[in-house]
Amino acid sequence: MTNCAACRCYTQAMEIIYADSLFLSNLLADYLLCLCAARLCALPLRRGRYFMAALLGAAYSVLVFAPGFAFLGRALWKGVFGALMLLIAYGGERRAPACAGVFLALSAALGGALWALELNFGYIRLDLRLLTLCFLLAYAVLRLIFSAAPGPSGRSVKVLEIHMLSRSCRLSAMVDSGNCLSDPISGAPVAVVCPRALRELFGPAASLLDIADPVEFVRSAAAFPELKGRVRLIPFSALGGGGLLPVFKPDSLLIDGREDRDRLLALSPRAAGPGFDGVI
Repeated sequence: MTNCAACRCYTQAMEIIYADSLFLSNLLADYLLCLCAARLCALPLRRGRYFMAALLGAAYSVLVFAPGFAFLGRALWKGVFGALMLLIAYGGERRAPACAGVFLALSAALGGALWALELNFGYIRLDLRLLTLCFLLAYAVLRLIFSAAPGPSGRSVKVLEIHMLSRSCRLSAMVDSGNCLSDPISGAPVAVVCPRALRELFGPAASLLDIADPVEFVRSAAAFPELKGRVRLIPFSALGGGGLLPVFKPDSLLIDGREDRDRLLALSPRAAGPGFDGVI
């Protein structure tokens, strides 16, 4: 968290504090902490929010040393600004408490890495290169710990970035090796997505996502010119039975940053679970 890593080295041994270096060091540290906590928790990445949270943390780290603001260094105010950072970065996310815990753990690991270096080598002047190195070491340790713990049902989670009609959305999708759903016409693979995760993507047609009946969904979609001819039905079968699913082809689909040009998206409210809103 802010003031726990970069700022700590400044406060221990420096009488002269350079505000620009202090600000940039904390900005980098806080942004990387927010970003990597989200990655470890398999959240859709919202880099703008993480940057805004990091700006608040960096501004706080400088403000503590401004004349008349020394009281901000008390534990109470550290907690207040830390909570505000977490609210900016992860407010509204379904896994916000878990992500906040990972953020704190990663902060502690980063601070511990810097402390260990000081114990072995004495006072070390912190710069951006050293901060990045310590962060990468701390992240690698936590990555190893988290990779040893199974995710939902022991399966991995990937980030889907979907683009359609000049709109886009991001969501987490669980990798299910038992998902063999494909388009019977083209043979293209099909990912199943929870409708509620696509409201931003559908825009004015978001009301369609409240329709539970797949046949009615396709019929109603035809009333929207931008969706006419884009949505159709495909059959599916599962252990609990079978039926029909509405399916559509997005303009662009990225899975963990890699474009998947062939995959279609089907809609089903059953595709959501703890930490994910789709199945691939």
